[in-house]
Amino acid sequence: MVEKGCANLFTRSQKHINDNPKLPPIVNGRAKYNLESGKYLKIWQGPQHPGITGNMSLELTVCGDEIVDCKTHVGYLHRGFEKLMERRKYMQCFPIVCRIAVPEPDFNEYLFAATVEELAGIEAPERALWIRTLNLEMARLASFFMWLGGQSGSFGMNTQGQWTVTMRDYILDRFEELSGGRIYHMYMIPGGVRADLPSGFENRLLDTLKTCEKCLDDVELTMFNNSIFKKRSKGLGIIHPDIVDEFGITGPNARAAGFKRDLRKDEPYLKYDQLDFEIITGIDSDAYTRARVRLQEMYQSIDLIRQILAKMPKTGSFFTKLPNVLHWNIPEGQIYKKAECTRGEYGYYLRSDGSDKPRRIYVRGPSYTHAVSLMERLCIGGNISDTAGLMVSLHTYPPEVER
Repeated sequence: MVEKGCANLFTRSQKHINDNPKLPPIVNGRAKYNLESGKYLKIWQGPQHPGITGNMSLELTVCGDEIVDCKTHVGYLHRGFEKLMERRKYMQCFPIVCRIAVPEPDFNEYLFAATVEELAGIEAPERALWIRTLNLEMARLASFFMWLGGQSGSFGMNTQGQWTVTMRDYILDRFEELSGGRIYHMYMIPGGVRADLPSGFENRLLDTLKTCEKCLDDVELTMFNNSIFKKRSKGLGIIHPDIVDEFGITGPNARAAGFKRDLRKDEPYLKYDQLDFEIITGIDSDAYTRARVRLQEMYQSIDLIRQILAKMPKTGSFFTKLPNVLHWNIPEGQIYKKAECTRGEYGYYLRSDGSDKPRRIYVRGPSYTHAVSLMERLCIGGNISDTAGLMVSLHTYPPEVER
């Protein structure tokens, strides 16, 4: 399937252009077409909100219902996160980092906290590291549930979306218990976490996992075994293995192309080296395979959360005392930390000049490459009706692009 889809999605060979007269020739890497000829029409898809990918727009050029050119446009959401953080004290940055990836803000909290800790020479206690690992897997599961609803809805399957949004809300109930916030938690800070697990939290979380697992079984039966979903998603948006590294593709998008890469295994952080799991991969590298990989990773996250709860120390400190954070000068230096979020490699670069504010912050989110350069190329030769399903299959968050 990969070879079959390679020509029209990437190489756009001259033979393919001759075989399909709808597609205009390529000049300097872009399609060359004349709108005044009446053969082509320019339309816009998005922005719309709410939605996983709703806060960006696609400028599509079509011939009939076939896409011949695509340009992405962002800037419809809040922007300038990195520069805002460079004007604030370190602890004042936490309300900002959460908003860079709304469905899973916890990866931003962890990475910013981890970079500050390393430069400041601070170590979080053992129990705090376990709680952080638990926090990240809960965020992964909630984010995947939100994506799953978007993927089903993009192909007209709205029932599954209602189920999965409900499951996400159940997980957010646990986050609200843990941090006091449902969406933005601001729970992981330098030195550990803000509070210990509430009494009875583990049992309530285990009950939630049982409910989520039952929902995933139902989704697999009604969505992944649905002939319409299979027909529309199989062969859609094939990512050829040859361009995975060239485009900086990571996470499930790369694993669905057969790449056995996961930072939790390749470069373990927190307590992932003490957990038992395997990297899940696929072969066909299309929208269906990417969805299947993510579904299996959701089951995997449920298992990892159970492992964490079983292995986590029952007592111990959850926080290391910090200096006065309003007058906290971080030693001069620079550091880059990364983690495996639902969409792939998520990284934070922090540069300190010894003052009480970051000198430079740079956030590496996988959405930038997946939603812009990759999406623009995968669209070519596709049908208008498949654009939303293709876009969601890449699992992107526009705030990451606008940071």
